[in-house]
Amino acid sequence: MERREFVASLVAGGCAGMCVDLTLFPLDTIKTRLQSQQGFYKAGGFRGIYAGVPSAAVGSFPNAAAFFVTYEGTKSLLAGSVSTHMTPITHMIAASIGEIVACLIRVPTEVVKQRTQASPSQHTHHVLLATLREEIITDESVLVFQIPFSLVQFPLWEYLKTVWWRRQGERLDSWQAAVCGAVAGAVAAFVTTPLDVAKTRIMLAKAGTSTASGNIPLVLYEVWKSKGVLGLFAGSIPRMTFISVGGFIFLGAYEKVRRMML
Repeated sequence: MERREFVASLVAGGCAGMCVDLTLFPLDTIKTRLQSQQGFYKAGGFRGIYAGVPSAAVGSFPNAAAFFVTYEGTKSLLAGSVSTHMTPITHMIAASIGEIVACLIRVPTEVVKQRTQASPSQHTHHVLLATLREEIITDESVLVFQIPFSLVQFPLWEYLKTVWWRRQGERLDSWQAAVCGAVAGAVAAFVTTPLDVAKTRIMLAKAGTSTASGNIPLVLYEVWKSKGVLGLFAGSIPRMTFISVGGFIFLGAYEKVRRMML
């Protein structure tokens, strides 16, 4: 990847991350509280829906920038070594590696953000200090949750753009790429909701409990046993709404800024 493309991906990715995270933060808060073990109203209900926004604001730009630089770089690296019908695999690999790099930034901010959302009476910096005192934040569990989402979203996004481009016979506008992003995001959000429920339970759990140990199958079994299939898909509607609209803003903004810079 050339220097110009690197800078374009870096800036476009960071801007896109800031746009979507700050715009749709209230929906993310509602989704987190719906999935909380203590229940929606005990977790804060509709009060303080911007609780945790400082951590999201700080982490958004570098997180998204790191993802897209890695994603575009890996795509560029693999483009000449695979055949056309293997393109979706290339996108899967690029998205997975991008998530691994981005999670180095995302994990701490995500933990602090969700704990603040579920405990709106606490300030962000208090939650951060308590988290650092009580436990070490690791990347492995979040990667298990995030990579499956990216494995669905990005190949589907690239595929939808390709199909639309072929049908109209010319390059897509930014808004068209954004629509493809919205559809891909909604599908990926629904399919991976059970994993998101498990992630939320694990992140909100107190240190030392069985849930906090990060045993995903056990957490999913406990949710299914207590709340059934509906429990596994708790928060799926706000999650799909958030990610669908977020995909429109995120991927649309990314395409727009990147094209402007190139």
